[in-house]
Amino acid sequence: MIELLDELIVQQKEKLLKVAKRIVPHVTDEDLLQPNDFPQLELNPHFRYEEGILDGLMVARTALLAHERSSIV
Repeated sequence: MIELLDELIVQQKEKLLKVAKRIVPHVTDEDLLQPNDFPQLELNPHFRYEEGILDGLMVARTALLAHERSSIV
């Protein structure tokens, strides 16, 4: 299950970068760590939506890992 989430996270990061580049062509994947540095991204609902999907996937991965680790103990 973790591997599936990892694949989905990679795909969503790629999608988020594509969306961001349509808005700010010179943006890099590292810039996406601080999108608030770019008002065009900060205020764009499509970018924020895709960013929310990525955040949700990462939260799900973290929760699953925590659950698996707590089951081992």
